Amino acid sequence: MNFYGKNKYNCVVVGIGAVGVEMVRLLKKRNFPCASLSILARSERIQEIDGTAYYVKTATPDAFEGMDFAFFAGTEGAKGASQTLGWEAVKRGCVVIDNGDDFRMDPRVPLVIPEINADALKDHQGFISNPNCSTIIALMALAPLHRVARLKRLIAATYQAVSGTGSQAVKELERQVKEWVDGRPISKEVYPHQIAFNLFPHIGSVKDASGETTEEAKMRRETHKILGDSSIKVVSTCVRVPVFNGHSESLFAEFEKPISPAQAKDILSRAPGVKVLDDVSNSVYPTPLQASGEYDVLVGRIRADDTIPNGLALFVAGDNIWKGAALNAIQIAEVLTQRRQADVGKSP
Repeated sequence: MNFYGKNKYNCVVVGIGAVGVEMVRLLKKRNFPCASLSILARSERIQEIDGTAYYVKTATPDAFEGMDFAFFAGTEGAKGASQTLGWEAVKRGCVVIDNGDDFRMDPRVPLVIPEINADALKDHQGFISNPNCSTIIALMALAPLHRVARLKRLIAATYQAVSGTGSQAVKELERQVKEWVDGRPISKEVYPHQIAFNLFPHIGSVKDASGETTEEAKMRRETHKILGDSSIKVVSTCVRVPVFNGHSESLFAEFEKPISPAQAKDILSRAPGVKVLDDVSNSVYPTPLQASGEYDVLVGRIRADDTIPNGLALFVAGDNIWKGAALNAIQIAEVLTQRRQADVGKSP
């Protein structure tokens, strides 16, 4: 974790599924100062990404020797390699940024969205977690409003793309559409139901008698940790929809202080990482297709919710593989390297 004297960093991506591939792409696209880039996975192989062949090595603790940053790709609900290798990497002086959910609630581990709570990175212990994709996309819109009016309650309905499950789910949706067009029986392997031309309110598993899924519990617990306020009431229904990429969410927020739609639009128009698209009369509003391949989270349909005091309704969409996963992880590393440069600049 000693970055002093360095302008470039040895980086490793762990896992090369949908998120891992985008991590590699975004490190290059954003000109992250990599001295070297390695890829680790369960098995050794050659992986081609955008015409470049990468040698993928087997993930072992010793593979982290000499590495500065380790980006663990993880996937929604999966028990990623960080469970067995994350703290081993930290022991070897590497900063781990984990997209998986194994350590998000660990008190040792900051849970960070850089535009919202970058201060949580102070005094980190070498292990930092990405929040869940649906939490990131919701809070990018809600946190700027929370700072002004304080969020009291959130009711959310998410519409989550199949890419959140991984590359095999993307292939399943594509295959099912082709089967439907050809008039063939529709096969399913990844999901419990046909996803093409369908949707279902089931993401994650049900752990207790409450009926809340693990995905819905993540939104509640992670909102509390990121905003630093466990009194906020959060309930959500998380729905898988037949969209290849880009999560959308309907958000109904109650605030402690009055906040008008005009005030909300003004606040959000100045919030980093947010783009307001809000002109329904001209069919301007967020869609997952627009959000896919965008760094920013899109926010629109901003209106008063008159069923509760100080209520607002919003509709948001974001690229769940970029801002909801790979991009957020790289932004965390960017904050750390920028702070390192600032600290060096202050040195006598």
